[in-house]
This record gives sequence, structure tokens and C-alpha cells, in this order.
Amino acid sequence: MNPSSTIKLLLVDDQGIIREGLRNLLDAQPDLEVLGEAGNGQEAVERAIALQPDVVLMDLRMPLMDGVAATAALSQKLPHTKVLVLTTFDEDSDIARAMHQGAKGYLLKDTPSEEIAVAIRAIHKGYTHMGPGLLEKMIANGQAIGQAEAIRSTATSPAETQPPEFEQLTPREREVLQLIAQGFSNREIAETLCIAERTVKNHVNRILGQLGVRDRTQAAILANRFPNPAPS
Repeated sequence: MNPSSTIKLLLVDDQGIIREGLRNLLDAQPDLEVLGEAGNGQEAVERAIALQPDVVLMDLRMPLMDGVAATAALSQKLPHTKVLVLTTFDEDSDIARAMHQGAKGYLLKDTPSEEIAVAIRAIHKGYTHMGPGLLEKMIANGQAIGQAEAIRSTATSPAETQPPEFEQLTPREREVLQLIAQGFSNREIAETLCIAERTVKNHVNRILGQLGVRDRTQAAILANRFPNPAPS
């Protein structure tokens, strides 16, 4: 692995056992490197300024300074550092506040490590990654219209060099694939693209067949390896 392609991480959580578990899981990924850890938001900001990580995995509920305040501080001081919220609590109000302050993604802490790694790679490349159910809640609350439009804009960015399998996908299937890579459920994809959920299922089945992959996780990994599989 070329060191320049390694994504450098800072782990922020007030529970040492969680930080240790995340470090063990993420350090096992060849393209991820944990630079350091922090136990509260204030320490997170200080450590991030010192270490200059690419991505900060941020807990929300911590002493001294919570994750929302720390995210806001990092957005101002280190605008090129991306924040991925990892929380035990699926509370959309706190998560929405963190996203409003500049966080680029959200996952629950019990998310499988492979999916966390996919999310890290996605937000490092400039995408937004939201855990299952949150976008749907935010849209229902009128909070996510701008977020959804930003995601649609990202999903239609110009393509880079990709394997020939991508050329077999229609423009709509490429949009669906990009949202799969960001962790969206079929229902969330349907909401974002304003199409029927049944139509999304059909697109997903064809995408898996055309790319020759077994499931959504493999499709997401492939999409993140060759980003922006959408037409200009």
C-alpha cells in the first residue's frame, strides 16, 4: 500500500474499550491507519490539530466537550478533515445537529467493521454516508432536503477511469450504485431519487448481476474503489 493512499484516522470516544476495539478492527484494513485516540471533544480537537488526520471517528456523548461541539470546531479549524459520527444512540436530533455542524456521515457503533471501513473510504472521497433509517427520518422532519440534493449532486459527478463492467450500467443504475456505496437502504434510495422502492430493488438486482458481485457490500467496495460511477 502506497503511504500516500492510506487514510489516516483519529478515534474519539470516552470509552477506552470501544477505542481499542475500533483500532484493532480498522488497523486490519490495509488502506486505513489509526494515528491516535481522544477521550473527549476537547482532546479530539487538540489531537486532530496535532495529527492532521484525514477522517475523525466521533462519538457524540462525551465529557468536557460533546461530539457536536467538537465537530463544529474541527470544521472551522481543519476544513479538510472529515468527521464520521459513530454513536450508540440512534437519536436523529443529535445526529442532525452534528451533520449541520459539518459531519459527513453517521453510523451506529454496532455496524460491522467492513461497513465502517466502506463509510470511511466514502467520506474521504467527498461523499456523504448516512446509516440506515436516518435520512428517512430527517426527510419526514423536513431536515434533509438540502442534504438529499447534495447527495444527488455527488451521485451525478463526472466519472473517473473504471472497469468495463461500469459501462454496462445505465445512468440511473450508476446513481443507485453510488448511493449503495454510501450505505443507503432501498427505501432511502427511493426517497432520494424520487422513484418507487420496487424500482430500486430491480436496479439493485441488475447492478449486482452486471458487476458480478454477491451482495451490496461487495458492490459498495467496488464503487468506492472506482468512485463517481455516474455520467457527466
